[in-house]
Amino acid sequence: MVDRVRIGILGTGRMARDFATGLRDAPDLELLAIGSRSEESAAQFGDEFGVARRFDDYATLAADPDLELVYIATPHAMHCHNSMMCLEAGKAVLCEKPFAINATESRQVVELARSKNLFLMEAMWTRYIPAIERLRELLADGAIGKPQLMVAGGAYMPDFDPDFYLFDPELGGGVLLDAGVYLVSIASMVFGSPEHILATGSLGPTGVDEHDSVLLTHADGSTAHLYVSLRARASPTVTLLGDRGQIFVHAPLFAPSRLTVTIDGKDETIELPFAGNGYQFQAIEAARCIRAGLTESPVMPLDETLAVMDSMDEIRRQIGLVYPMEK
Repeated sequence: MVDRVRIGILGTGRMARDFATGLRDAPDLELLAIGSRSEESAAQFGDEFGVARRFDDYATLAADPDLELVYIATPHAMHCHNSMMCLEAGKAVLCEKPFAINATESRQVVELARSKNLFLMEAMWTRYIPAIERLRELLADGAIGKPQLMVAGGAYMPDFDPDFYLFDPELGGGVLLDAGVYLVSIASMVFGSPEHILATGSLGPTGVDEHDSVLLTHADGSTAHLYVSLRARASPTVTLLGDRGQIFVHAPLFAPSRLTVTIDGKDETIELPFAGNGYQFQAIEAARCIRAGLTESPVMPLDETLAVMDSMDEIRRQIGLVYPMEK
């Protein structure tokens, strides 16, 4: 039994900083090491977050014998390689979404973790936010009856920079892998895997998708209508309609703190605030699983991560998005 899970982070970008900030609200966990591709970046990150061990090489961090869990916060295109490197070194892995570039890479990582009997989890942080936990409870209790329809989406407009990861195909850019994966994952949580997918999208000047609309249809007839865009502005929300009522997940859908349940025209808003930025909950769940000797989380099972990646691959096939490393 591990009493205190010691964590290392690969990468020093925005996601790494958000995760490190979240760990401040997880006092039972220890951020022991940071790994970067440069000594300067590792030192700056270490100073900012009080990290004792600073590595200017990812493999050296993965080899640290005192680490139990490594959080992968590198660009999308590096997730598969970095996850497998850490698993080969005997480390449990929490990999930032998207889990990999495609389903083939994802299966390689999952198969390696299972062959080594090591813990592996997709860092789909939304799954562990208290409001989403409450949403699952409401659905399980039949609060709105059988879910029939989900409408979800959001839009934001970053300044165009061809070297920014969102617009760089070499890094796995595009709005689907960055933001659309939340929508596909939430639909999977509610309805399971879709039977049919209909997708349309627009590719920008760098060749990545900037605007997507997706319709997921399930075997029981339920549907999910999803949209995500870099060409407009809209607060990210989810509306779930059942045969007895509806649930509205207030913005931001990836880290909500309010749900409104409507039954027979009467609204009840449930407030579920949380301390910190919300990134701590996925780390707490990973640590709980490791302490319990589990190799995956029941909240985000690996088979579901793979099913979501299968759906993402089909969406990309339909919109014509192929990354350079896939050609």
